[in-house]
Amino acid sequence: MTESKLYIYNTLKRERELFVPLHPPFVGMYLCGPTVYSNPHLGNSRGPITFDVLFRYLTFLGYKVRYVRNITDVGHLENDSDEGEDKISKKARLDKLEPMEIVQLYTEAYHDIMRQLNVQPPSIEPRASGHIIEQILMIEKIIEHGYAYESQGSVYFDVKSFEKDYPYGELSGRITDDLQSNTRDLDGQSEKRNPLDFALWKKASPEHIMHWPSPWSEGFPGWHIECSAMSAKYLGETFDIHGGGMDLLFPHHECEIAQSLGASGKQPVRYWMHNNMLTINGQKMGKSLNNFIMLHELFSGKHHLLDKAYSPMTLRFCMLQSQYRNPIDFSNKGLQDAEKAYSKLSEIYILLKDMNWNGNSQPQTPKGASDSPTQSPLRGLGQDVEKALSSFENDCMDAMNDDLNTAIVISSMFKVSTYVNQFNTSGKTEGVSKETFEKFKKAYCTFFIDILGLLPDNTTVQGNEVFGELVDSLLEVRNEAKKKKDFTLADAIRNVLSKFVTLQDGPEKTNWKYEKKK
Repeated sequence: MTESKLYIYNTLKRERELFVPLHPPFVGMYLCGPTVYSNPHLGNSRGPITFDVLFRYLTFLGYKVRYVRNITDVGHLENDSDEGEDKISKKARLDKLEPMEIVQLYTEAYHDIMRQLNVQPPSIEPRASGHIIEQILMIEKIIEHGYAYESQGSVYFDVKSFEKDYPYGELSGRITDDLQSNTRDLDGQSEKRNPLDFALWKKASPEHIMHWPSPWSEGFPGWHIECSAMSAKYLGETFDIHGGGMDLLFPHHECEIAQSLGASGKQPVRYWMHNNMLTINGQKMGKSLNNFIMLHELFSGKHHLLDKAYSPMTLRFCMLQSQYRNPIDFSNKGLQDAEKAYSKLSEIYILLKDMNWNGNSQPQTPKGASDSPTQSPLRGLGQDVEKALSSFENDCMDAMNDDLNTAIVISSMFKVSTYVNQFNTSGKTEGVSKETFEKFKKAYCTFFIDILGLLPDNTTVQGNEVFGELVDSLLEVRNEAKKKKDFTLADAIRNVLSKFVTLQDGPEKTNWKYEKKK
């Protein structure tokens, strides 16, 4: 296992900290997953992509990661409050379906989107409805310790009692006096002793579809308790990393900390990580602004704000162009720029993965040229090539160790792309030693595929890997025809393929990339 030099910005401490797992080489990581009552939208993709990269990088460093990402299928009420209708129950009522039909439908839709984005499945994906017993047991412990109370069949967390022993608001930096002064009494809150108290268990009204028996009433768990219960079950009372979007910092994650402390007396999480939010053309995404983009709309282009369809890899690349704690603004120009940039790096990967070292250890001067290194076959690159390629892996590692700065990794990839293009054009890898070239090639492919989780253009053409295999097979036939000097057949194959892909003949092979033809 590689000795970790990974620094993570810990929201709880408000500073970058060296990552030291609780029980090395094991790492426990939890990410708040989706509430499955609708198709996933653009904002639902940043967290999974961010923590997929973290999952990949920790695995690359040699850690054995247990990654838990939950499915919320009960208890998440409208407007993230303690009142109103359960989001899934409401959708079920409107569509005249069973709630678990809604859950199944949109869980599958979410999984399909994650596959398209090349987000790896978590180690465990628990559902809230499958852990009602664990949630009830945790609520009983919180009541026993004096931090919750029953009221008319519901159970609420007692923030004032909790604050006698622990701080509330430490994660978000909120002060309860300020929160209380800004919280007005709402209908239905008369059950609470304090407006800041939040539901651990809610008594179900007669029309409520999903409910379970409990010591207090026939009801359902609150939204926050599920993550506390499931993370404790699979990762322990204290675990390494908890991730999520900044929109979950308060109240959801703040309540998680309070619940876990109230039940066990232990801080549940050592490193809290939060990805930043995104905007659309400079505005917050929202249905009221008519700029709410579903991911399937992004991939199909069927949305009034989109000029065209954008591939899942374009979206993933666009996300990774910014460090995860920075906000992202989506626009057609930004997506199209990301599409071009991704295509260029994808082409470099395709060229490099089949390229073998073929050159001298030092740049050679062509016959008839001066001895100046600027006249080398690398057109002025001189001795820089060895230095740049030998430092590539360390540059990328330093960026990832600096709180997952994927933007710097991508920048490093662009810096070396000139050398790979020169190698391909000349047919030789002059200017770099074999050892350096092999190390660089392995590092580039590892970071592109295994860590950033990108897939090259040619393997994802229209979501069809068979297409790429067909193109490669036809190019093999064309190359054989050229060797046999059957240029009629070779030209015919080229003419057909050129209708669908762009071909680039090299000294040893023909490379291709998919581009939509007008």
